[in-house]
Amino acid sequence: MNNTMFIREEIVFKATKNIVWNLITNPEITKKYMFGCEVLSDWKKESPIIWKGKTEEGKDIVYVKGIIVDCVNKEKVSFTMFDPSIGIADIPENYITLTYEIKEIEEGCLLKITQGDFKGTENAEKRFEESKQGWKMVIPMMKKIANEFC
Repeated sequence: MNNTMFIREEIVFKATKNIVWNLITNPEITKKYMFGCEVLSDWKKESPIIWKGKTEEGKDIVYVKGIIVDCVNKEKVSFTMFDPSIGIADIPENYITLTYEIKEIEEGCLLKITQGDFKGTENAEKRFEESKQGWKMVIPMMKKIANEFC
């Protein structure tokens, strides 16, 4: 029996590492596929990272916050994630980790996404399912945007 709850996705882009890295780290681009949220960080280990957007009323809101765990420019970034607006305790046990890994392949670049472990977090099943559904919407938009740069 599997005792973990991870989301794993692999996306092939007909793009360079620079384009894919820019896709996941440039706030102007993340707003286009991440439901209007811009990612903000200096991309250094132990630095904060936030996903900032606007409410329906137009107020600024931090939808996700965390800390950079690891970052290798244009190759890999891992960070913790927590949504402060979902009504659960802001404690380490409720943070999950998102990792992007970029690898050059013959067709262009492979982006591996790993998100979890949701197991043991508050509202784990709901958060896991919502994240899986979110990636189903986000990934096609990421591919479309990356192709515009090629």
